[in-house]
Amino acid sequence: MLLNKKVVKNIHFIVLSWMILLIQACASMQTPQGGPKDEQAPKVLKETPKNLSTNFINKKILIEFDEYFKLNNEFTEIAISPAQENPPVFKIKQKSLEIELKDTLEANTTYTINFGNAITDVNESNKLLNYSYVFSTGPQIDSLQISGKVLNSDDNLPFKGATVFIFPIERDTLFGKKRPAIFTTTDSSGVFAIKNLKEATYKIYALKEESGDRIYNSPKEEIAFLGNPLTLNKDTANIVLKLFKEVPEKFRVLDKKIESDGRITLIFNKAIKKPSIRFLDNTIKNPIISYSKNADTTLIWLREITFDSLKLAVSENNKVLDTIKLTRNKKDNYTRTIKFENNLISGKIKPGTSLELSSNLPLASINKSLVQVLVDSVAQTNFSFDIIDANNRVVRVNYPWRIKKRYSLVFKENAITDIYGTKNKEISLDIELDEIENYGNLTLNVDRADTSKNYIVQLLNEKKQVLKETPLNANSLLSYNTISNGKYYVKVVEDLNKNELYDTGNVKNNIQPEKVWLYDKELIIRPNWDREEKITIPKEFP
Repeated sequence: MLLNKKVVKNIHFIVLSWMILLIQACASMQTPQGGPKDEQAPKVLKETPKNLSTNFINKKILIEFDEYFKLNNEFTEIAISPAQENPPVFKIKQKSLEIELKDTLEANTTYTINFGNAITDVNESNKLLNYSYVFSTGPQIDSLQISGKVLNSDDNLPFKGATVFIFPIERDTLFGKKRPAIFTTTDSSGVFAIKNLKEATYKIYALKEESGDRIYNSPKEEIAFLGNPLTLNKDTANIVLKLFKEVPEKFRVLDKKIESDGRITLIFNKAIKKPSIRFLDNTIKNPIISYSKNADTTLIWLREITFDSLKLAVSENNKVLDTIKLTRNKKDNYTRTIKFENNLISGKIKPGTSLELSSNLPLASINKSLVQVLVDSVAQTNFSFDIIDANNRVVRVNYPWRIKKRYSLVFKENAITDIYGTKNKEISLDIELDEIENYGNLTLNVDRADTSKNYIVQLLNEKKQVLKETPLNANSLLSYNTISNGKYYVKVVEDLNKNELYDTGNVKNNIQPEKVWLYDKELIIRPNWDREEKITIPKEFP
């Protein structure tokens, strides 16, 4: 009996030990790290009735997927064509989607349910793109197709994710007002295909949008359109649509505000020519007004800020576009700190140029006695300043800079005074004069295949930003001297109206954007090199 008790104790001890070990093992378990991220959209396994069914009489459709899924924005993403007064009802049941048709179907009609971006998986929201369910209540499915490509108008590159849609010509008045029922999206090559269409005449559009509502209703969106209606009586391919941003028809002030330093900022919805600002309050004296390069932004500094409210008129060519009212609280205080931007390239002055400093505030004076130009810590005296813009903001520093010397420019505290009496805190800048051997020269020998046309030749940097543009109405040599080493590109605009400006398109007036052509070579400029490139502008642009 004693032996049995001992055995029982040992069994209890063994069981207890195993339990402790099991608890410790569970406590140290970690969440599995898993494999690669799921990037696959749900796949359709089965459709009942089958997709592309004819003589359709069902009231319900069942679509089975290979994984759990969800519907996003079903009321905006999913469209049925022809449209129905009573839209279908969509229900998710496990891994299946049940569609219940609530409206009466027309006889001998092909219907398309386009799911847009509605169907995604649960975990990663991978979208099932360009999925449609098609059926016909008659013996045949409409089978015509429109296909093509969507490009950016400014570089002719394909655009992924544009919404391409069509309206039958008799319903084109819905453009910009209602969502189209017939649509698709472009793939990574900008290619699109709209299938299962009937014989009809269509207007074709493409849209790069922000809201995802498939309605062209924002000046920030880009639009493309086929100039002439397409009469579809056979499959039509190679449609090219070029996206562009329209210039808004009506002028509008997008933003107006008084900044923390007292500056007034006005932002417009479009550029204006020959802008002017007129204050309707006669107490405003000698304001300083600065317009951006294309005059879509205006900065205003008032010498005294004492108003409760202020009215001003914005004009183009002396014609008033809008009247603006600004209000402020008399208790508002403005804090100012004088700052400079400069035209140095990596801390160096480009050969053949001057050192220029751009202030954030209009300046009243610079006290030279509180400014130093130091060479190897030795102060120099043979320097001077010029304020070279009408708004008293750009300062040119005159000094005989020399290569292989290191300079320090120091504005001691209180050296600079702005128009409000603000003094600067100490500002210092390290400077070198770059060597001419670090730069190259580029000459473009430009011929025109069509000598009757005018063009605009643009030199682009590696980021495809326009560095310089030159109107061209004859075969010419274009020289770009002392440019930094790097990669450059050439873009040519077909200036059809000969106004020496790039003109975008306009849907209402059926105007396409001016065509562009990009020279297919990358132009590499190396230090101390001269490069000449022969370019022939083709007769026809893509």
